[in-house]
Amino acid sequence: MPFPIEDKLVIGVASSALFDLAESHQVYLDHGPDEYRAYQERQRDVVLDRGVAFPFIRRFLSINQCFPQQAPVEVVLFSRNSPETGLRVMRSIAHYGLDISRAVFMTGKSPYPYLPAFNAALFLSANEEDVKSAIDVDYPAGLVLPSRIADDQDDIELRVAFDFDGVLADDESETVFKRDGLGEFHAHETLHMARPHQPGPLAGMFRKLAMLQQLEKQAERDDPDYRRIVRIAIITARSAPAHERVVTTLGSWGVSADETFFLGGMDKSRVLSVFKPHIFFDDQLTHLKSGPGGTIPMVHVPFGIANRRATDLATGAAAPSGAPVPAA
Repeated sequence: MPFPIEDKLVIGVASSALFDLAESHQVYLDHGPDEYRAYQERQRDVVLDRGVAFPFIRRFLSINQCFPQQAPVEVVLFSRNSPETGLRVMRSIAHYGLDISRAVFMTGKSPYPYLPAFNAALFLSANEEDVKSAIDVDYPAGLVLPSRIADDQDDIELRVAFDFDGVLADDESETVFKRDGLGEFHAHETLHMARPHQPGPLAGMFRKLAMLQQLEKQAERDDPDYRRIVRIAIITARSAPAHERVVTTLGSWGVSADETFFLGGMDKSRVLSVFKPHIFFDDQLTHLKSGPGGTIPMVHVPFGIANRRATDLATGAAAPSGAPVPAA
């Protein structure tokens, strides 16, 4: 039997993350919503180019092909479009053969309030306002940053990489580091190495990815020729002795990563260029660099102290990331 939606790993994706909407967004900016609506209706049968999140979403949906009885994952389209202007998006989804049947069209409003209704463990969008609004009310969300698209059709793996602090875990330790420096950070983590962190914004997604790993391990036991799809990495600036609290936290959640890197402040792009994730989540824009070529899809999670100005810490106001705000 298929998993009920409350047990599935559900990802909400905005059309601005799934497809390249630069041209239609420019129409919106130059001529306003009425001309944008007319333009999209004229272009209904013109297939949209793939966007930054497309390779990740395509592979994510392929998990259901390996487990058709359970169908453990789902993608829901969340859009600021109206159903009429969204027809082009839905027809493009059908053209690429993406198994996306559920959709939310908000006719100009932000769709993020409906994330809990669909049990979404992640909301991906290129709209900065929507992502920050979701994070502000403790919904899991990430801002897809511009990058070149690389989608090797022969590569069946789904490689997902996470930063730890401010992404999988809360920003408790990051706050100590920002306030008191590296020495006090290490002292704090050593003192609390046996105490798990509170979950961060994407902890739920990580846990459900680990659930998929268990399905794959069972499939591998049943069929030695089964090839795993999901591969998870944690790529963190931490180093010893702060590494122990990461292990403690994941152990308390009953999950683990396939590969874990404690880089001690080393440039993350050196590892990313080898792991080649189809998506990488980090709470700090300075870490979101993929090295030469720029083909690794980067997602900014605007959570916690790393995303606040020093002058705003007392009020909790979030600092702007500087990313563009698409219409859809």
